[in-house]
Amino acid sequence: MVTYPGGVSDDDLVFKALADPTRRFLLDLLFARDGRTLTELESELEMSRFGVMKHLRVLEDAGLVVSRKSGREKLHFLNPVPIRLIHDRWIDKYTERHVTALTELKAELEKDP
Repeated sequence: MVTYPGGVSDDDLVFKALADPTRRFLLDLLFARDGRTLTELESELEMSRFGVMKHLRVLEDAGLVVSRKSGREKLHFLNPVPIRLIHDRWIDKYTERHVTALTELKAELEKDP
């Protein structure tokens, strides 16, 4: 985990990006079909081009979206790695204990009397 000036970490940037429903919607669009232009993304939202650009900037700063120039167009791609890192650090470790307890309970209940 990297900490930036002001104490902001990679995790903080990802959580901030995911906190907004519009940004989650943009990620869903890119999940459905990667490599979309700003015009394509903007057509799916009822907001200005500038507003969509601001949301994409937050997603790019968090590493959730990567863009690449292709001729005169800028294509946007989903990068799921930061979400996976959040999952591994914050979700997976808490679910492991419950899964282990359930498998142990299952084994105990299936034992012959």
